[in-house]
Amino acid sequence: MVQAQAAAPRKPAGTVSEPRRVLPAFSPELKRELEPLYARVSHVVTPMEWVHYAPLIKAINELKRERDAVILAHNYMTPEIFHCVSDFRGDSLQLAKEAAKTKAKVIVQAGVHFMAETSKLLSPEKMVLIPHLEAGCSLAASITADDVRRLREAYPGVPIVTYVNTSAAVKAECDITCTSSNAVKVVESLGAPRVLLIPDEYLSKYVATKTKVEIIAWKGHCEVHERFTADELEAYRKSDPGVKIIAHPECPPDVIRMADFTGSTSGMINWVKDKRPKKVLLVTECSMASNVAAEVPDVDFIRPCNLCPHMKRISLEKIYDSLVNLQYEVTVDPDVAERARRAVERMVNLTN
Repeated sequence: MVQAQAAAPRKPAGTVSEPRRVLPAFSPELKRELEPLYARVSHVVTPMEWVHYAPLIKAINELKRERDAVILAHNYMTPEIFHCVSDFRGDSLQLAKEAAKTKAKVIVQAGVHFMAETSKLLSPEKMVLIPHLEAGCSLAASITADDVRRLREAYPGVPIVTYVNTSAAVKAECDITCTSSNAVKVVESLGAPRVLLIPDEYLSKYVATKTKVEIIAWKGHCEVHERFTADELEAYRKSDPGVKIIAHPECPPDVIRMADFTGSTSGMINWVKDKRPKKVLLVTECSMASNVAAEVPDVDFIRPCNLCPHMKRISLEKIYDSLVNLQYEVTVDPDVAERARRAVERMVNLTN
């Protein structure tokens, strides 16, 4: 679990107390200045929304320079965050790699707790901030370190692979981590006939269809992806037979069987960009459809909108507050961090 220090935010060396900041007003000058940024999102952000977003975007981008900070944005962030203030964008694997490579002193994780912990694991000397303390994850919450230790006892000698959507404490008890994009590769790299793949049951079932390795699953689920149903997708296909359906492997098996393509968030994005279907339905968190639509305005997106309530706690306002006050700092117990870092680095080294 993330430990966040809210009472006394740590400031970089050399900073002094400063007066309360005042956001710039939306003016013709600010509108002109940020026109290149608005051009990126005008397909999915209305002019009325931009009047509210623009002052925050300008202030955040200035604060990043002052704080020597970068913002890592997951694909499920809303477009004004994803396209207008983030420095690095992608799925969990990409963000983990960027966290390790960045030279910035401060990392702001526009994502959820387990992502911020992973950034801290790979950049222990940097300040890692999560803009909202309640940006958790139903999947990460489905398993604990004690659960993993009990699995070790129940399945002696069987390697344990954990999806990155878990706490640092869980990662510390496992042999290696994986993402949805590299899970098959990670499982097969262990050279074992049986592997425990935790905690997502549906990802495990999907991986089992792609390998001869016996997969033992845990019954954890993503509250966004588990809500999609095959009946729902069948209704969309009947109403528009030409629509292409692409799904995330965290979806139930009957949903995946209905899809024209199944892949990680980055895999889904690349599929749309490469194939350029006339009409597509992304079976995942619906902000990702807006982010992709901003880049491929020629594609028509059908949006069965399932929002992640945890991701949506991260807003421009929360990112601004996080940078102004350097809140909330993520720390991981050193012993847990050392063991969890090994599991993450094994994955990163394998995929590199």
